[in-house]
Amino acid sequence: MKWSFTCQHKQILSHRPNGGRNRERTKQEREMGVGEGKLPLFETRVRKGRTLYQLYALSVLLSICMILAYRALHIPADGEKGRWAWIGLSMAEIWFGFYWILTQSLRWNLVYHHTFKDRLSTRYKNNFPGVDIFVCTADPKIEPPIMVINTVLSVMAYEYPTEKLSVYLSDDGGSDITFYALLEASRFAKAWIPFCKKYKIEPRSPGAYFKEASSGPDDGLREWLDIKRLYEEMENNINSVANSGVVNNDIRKQHKGFSEWSGTATPRDHQPIVKILIDGRDGARDFEGNVLPTLVYMAREKKLHRHHNFKAGAMNSLLRVSSEISNGALILNVDCDMYSNNSETIKDALCFFMDEEKGHEVAFIQLPQHFNNVTKNDLYGNSILAISEIDFHGLDGYGGPLYVGSGCYHRRESLLGKKYDQTHKLELVARERDYKSTSLDLEERAKNLITCTFEDNTQWGNEVCVSHSFSVYPFFSLVQGHLGRKKKQIPMFNLSIMNKQQKNALKG
Repeated sequence: MKWSFTCQHKQILSHRPNGGRNRERTKQEREMGVGEGKLPLFETRVRKGRTLYQLYALSVLLSICMILAYRALHIPADGEKGRWAWIGLSMAEIWFGFYWILTQSLRWNLVYHHTFKDRLSTRYKNNFPGVDIFVCTADPKIEPPIMVINTVLSVMAYEYPTEKLSVYLSDDGGSDITFYALLEASRFAKAWIPFCKKYKIEPRSPGAYFKEASSGPDDGLREWLDIKRLYEEMENNINSVANSGVVNNDIRKQHKGFSEWSGTATPRDHQPIVKILIDGRDGARDFEGNVLPTLVYMAREKKLHRHHNFKAGAMNSLLRVSSEISNGALILNVDCDMYSNNSETIKDALCFFMDEEKGHEVAFIQLPQHFNNVTKNDLYGNSILAISEIDFHGLDGYGGPLYVGSGCYHRRESLLGKKYDQTHKLELVARERDYKSTSLDLEERAKNLITCTFEDNTQWGNEVCVSHSFSVYPFFSLVQGHLGRKKKQIPMFNLSIMNKQQKNALKG
């Protein structure tokens, strides 16, 4: 699955050194989000050729009306042969004509968003907010651990200050096999992340990269071979344990975290588990001496007699645990069967959230989902291309598409019940982390936040965070406090596919 999330760098307005601050902003500038003396970090464009398409649509509508008029004026008389066939065809044409009209609402006003990451970097330097990334998995038999850790490694390698990046893996199956896979990934990351950033590797899922790349960069072929060997060793180790279904005692001795599985825990009945495998606060370094992102394993408590609310419940638990450990201002949630295919997507999202004029109006940034095995021209009639490249862009023209439950950036405050206020512009600022507490202290406090009883008699899942009302995977609803009370906040979807070199963001 891949998510398109691209940008086109084009300066629309020229900045005037003298007099620019004092002049009144034009309507176009206000709509584009231009503050006083500052160029916008993003722009919204209407699809080219919209007028021609609207003329075409009107001609089709006229043709439909003429066909229906002909049907109505030439209905066979009672008893005449073919009367009921004529009526049946007329009803079918009425239905398909009505359906066509409905679809035109999604094609009438397609809009595309473009970001200016160069302006973002120039304006804010390295003063970016913390970002917490949530990856959800549930069953190591259905979702192979090697696939899960490829997702984790791809988001750990984002082009973003690593000290401000934290990755959380929610394991609803509470499996020691998944924990072992993440432990292996934490070791491999020390070599993989600096390799990606040194040679600008894309995609940054090692499995996908080595599948596509037959050889490495000319100036780093030896290093490429070493990294590939390390990945194959890790892959073999993880697959061997996953196939056997047992983590042997020799492996359990490698990390004290395996002691959590010493009892009779099952996927449906186990205690809360939180383990910080990489603590970004204590200066954990990769092989090049750079700070590593924080990496956390979480398995919320489950009991047979308690409803766990599926993915919505996992998201709520992740929000509470991450608030205790890293407390990033921005949150990205992804599924475990996806991988990052564009390492710049966080900065793309920040161009919306951090825009001085319009950023406070954005509810969330959502990336469309595509799949690897869909042909370029969609020969087999898979509707996913039409949905992501047309329908959602059309909905964006009316204020934004539906929230599909994955591949989405949110402000933490919006998920925690903060109300939208036109007069208040919420700034995304770096938050102070708890540097005094040890990792063990943070783990113990976080465990108390993911017990079965924590949400009892609270507004979690009702007025705060992700709603428990919709449990159909993967679609789930944001609570009324996030969208229902923010009528003027705009969900932004899909930075348009215009720069062919950067058209993918996530695959799976």
